Amino acid sequence: MLLRNPDMMLEVTRETQPDGAQILGQYAVLGQCDYVMMVEAEDNEAVGRLALELGVKAGLHTETMPAMPIAGLAGPGGGTEELLAAAADPPASEEPSGEPTSEEWRIPPGDDN
Repeated sequence: MLLRNPDMMLEVTRETQPDGAQILGQYAVLGQCDYVMMVEAEDNEAVGRLALELGVKAGLHTETMPAMPIAGLAGPGGGTEELLAAAADPPASEEPSGEPTSEEWRIPPGDDN
């Protein structure tokens, strides 16, 4: 369906006015999925109704993945800074496992090749 009408997703999302959910953005992506839609909703049921409506109208297989801010994973009372720092810069491997360490994956500064 999308192959013959590339604008179909834009048309379908314009026609869809879900209760309790707002479409924030739509993106074509490379990888396991071809298309990602960012939605803000009151609850998972609102997202489920939106996914069902879009899936039926556009003939798509949908997968819903609820998201939450990473800062909320640390829980009350702290630990947020340490959690965010660990996620941003994972420790390098100390054992010679044959796998590249995180330092080996970085591009050296000033190397524009």
